[in-house]
Amino acid sequence: MQAFPPSDRIGAAKTVLWNLILLGAGSTLCAVSINGIIIPHKFLSGGFVGLALVTYYLFPLLPVAWLYLLFNLPLFALGWLHVGRRFFLYSMAGTILFTGAVRWVHVSFQVQDPILAALLAGIIGGAGAGIILRSLGSAGGVDILSVILLQRFSIRLGSTILGFNSLVLGLSAVFFSLEASLYTLIYMYVTSYVVNLVVTGWSQRKAVLIISPKWEKIYRGILHEIKRGATILQGRGAYTDQPEQILYTVITFRELARLKRMIRGMDPNAFVVVTDTLEVMGLRIGTQPHWQSSQHDGSVVA
Repeated sequence: MQAFPPSDRIGAAKTVLWNLILLGAGSTLCAVSINGIIIPHKFLSGGFVGLALVTYYLFPLLPVAWLYLLFNLPLFALGWLHVGRRFFLYSMAGTILFTGAVRWVHVSFQVQDPILAALLAGIIGGAGAGIILRSLGSAGGVDILSVILLQRFSIRLGSTILGFNSLVLGLSAVFFSLEASLYTLIYMYVTSYVVNLVVTGWSQRKAVLIISPKWEKIYRGILHEIKRGATILQGRGAYTDQPEQILYTVITFRELARLKRMIRGMDPNAFVVVTDTLEVMGLRIGTQPHWQSSQHDGSVVA
């Protein structure tokens, strides 16, 4: 058996502990949202939690937590074959922590207005889901299903989540009421917005195009002051018909203000375009999920 240095073992143990803390904290917040707001107001939720809530409202034979765990068992059998081992093991731990939190964490909120309740549930649940997504795993459910379908059939993650959530909303409208579906829709929207804030937050990537006669000075500043790479593109001004050097770089949101100050100091008349990015692939600046950023080697999903 290969022996690892003590420092490596300590680092690995810290990584495992930190990810379990993230999974536990996120699961606790989600449980607070589910038990404190969603169930008392008869709302639904997205993913397998929503499926468990529909089943619980119609056939209250088992608690929501156990229903959620039962629905996940077939997925884990498939997940062992189709997702990376590290993601699978962390997701299994996350599912157990999530199930335990939903079973035993109960906090009541005295919020009577259903719209305010949906907003509060979305804020709390979105924060919890975002914290879970910042770990190296998930809480199971539609996350595992999305990865399996992506691997097997190249179905995009967003399509799977949208389809599953649409199914839950449709069941809500059929078996309960249109109002319940609309309140659930509010909850889902707020949840997705808060998740984006928690997961990307200050790490959101910005793409920047810079046109300036002092481009050499600016790109050196990007390399040495901002510590980011840049690409020099060849262009031609439509009005002047003169060749132009265009700088293209991708930075984090936190670095944007510093970059703009630097450019203004070097050339106040520089033409700068800043755009949002949907996804960035790359070792130092990439925003891909942890399970999609490496080759499928048995430890991380490709």
